[in-house]
Amino acid sequence: MIIIFISIDLAAKGTLADCRATVRCEDARVIQPKLTRVKFRRSAITLHRAIRQNRAMAERVIPLVDQRLAALSPALARGPAAAPTGRLSDTLGRPLRDLRISVTDRCNFRCAYCMPKEVFDKDYRYLPHSALLSFEEITRLARVFLRHGVRKIRLTGGEPLLRKHLENLVEQLAALRTVDGQVPDLTLTTNGSLLARKARALKDAGLNRVTVSLDSLDDAVFRRMNDVDFPVAEVLAGIEAAQAVGLQRIKVNMVVKRGTNDHEVVAMARHFRGSGITLRFIEYMDVGATNGWRMDEVLPSAQLIERLQEHLPLVPLDPQARGETAERWGYAGTDGRHDPALGEVGVISSVTQAFCQDCNRARLSMEGRLYLCLFATQGWDLRTLLREGAGDEQLAAAIASIWHGRTDRYSELRSSLPPDRGTPAQRRVEMSYIGG
Repeated sequence: MIIIFISIDLAAKGTLADCRATVRCEDARVIQPKLTRVKFRRSAITLHRAIRQNRAMAERVIPLVDQRLAALSPALARGPAAAPTGRLSDTLGRPLRDLRISVTDRCNFRCAYCMPKEVFDKDYRYLPHSALLSFEEITRLARVFLRHGVRKIRLTGGEPLLRKHLENLVEQLAALRTVDGQVPDLTLTTNGSLLARKARALKDAGLNRVTVSLDSLDDAVFRRMNDVDFPVAEVLAGIEAAQAVGLQRIKVNMVVKRGTNDHEVVAMARHFRGSGITLRFIEYMDVGATNGWRMDEVLPSAQLIERLQEHLPLVPLDPQARGETAERWGYAGTDGRHDPALGEVGVISSVTQAFCQDCNRARLSMEGRLYLCLFATQGWDLRTLLREGAGDEQLAAAIASIWHGRTDRYSELRSSLPPDRGTPAQRRVEMSYIGG
């Protein structure tokens, strides 16, 4: 059997004439890459047409096969590896504790900071269903990640509730256990548009928590930001439904963009204060290559906290666990101390206060690519290993090899990096592809 690893160099019209291919035979010898003409079957051509809908994303976001998978072959060929110990760490000593799983590349919103309509328009072609990991494949990979020390699993998208029968996946994941026999912290991030109708099924299936993205309480602002004219009232109804069915520690995430919705931060804080829901403000980030990010549209978290302090006294709170993304602030009572009944807010400051040194998160795309950073340019193809018959020990060895070599700390290095000029080597993966 011959496996062909192909990376496409798209010409101006997106032709398939010239492809740089590496051919690897059954005996694992690698032939020198060369320029060759390849005839594709109809299915491959169909996939290519889907890819080339957005040339800005084609080679990095939805590649046919990531050639770095070949680098795993020697390690996998050496035979059984040591069993996972639950204490996997990367080159900077960061453990693997959090796995974020994207279940779909589709979303029914077109927020400019994530899926701008001019890119993700009516002609944009998403991955075919056959390219997505099945629920059973996701569960199998999650089981291996748990053996390496993962304790929290977050389902993301796109919009994860667009994936049919998602509650079946939740039920499968809820049956898994961590290395110390505990139920994993199973949560989901959603835009809330379908939450009212899905909350009960998700809770019954074993979902612990939910995080809802909500960027404004002002209906006009919210409709402009989601760019599909979706009313804010329906998202608020979804949050209420989540509370009603007993989902715990509900969080609301607000991406704050200066000049767009930053005037809403105080109103949002007042609305959720004392509600039992934690509101988190997220700095507008330079994720992907399509959102037109500019530094002058970032409202630094320090300035945001100052704004809130003018209206709602806050006191700093200690982190609850290592690797937390949010800096916590509690609402102060009349005595000047944190009043738990009033709750808290958080700020996620990836741009101005990077937290790479404690990042313990891995991200798995809907088609089985493992990314080690939200700002990554490449992913590792685990789906091919799965579908070519790799055993759990081989999968565990591959994941260990990838994580051991992790050096990512983009946010700490952002200011010293050259500008992203949109070349394939620099192009960051889109947020809608691997989740936030």
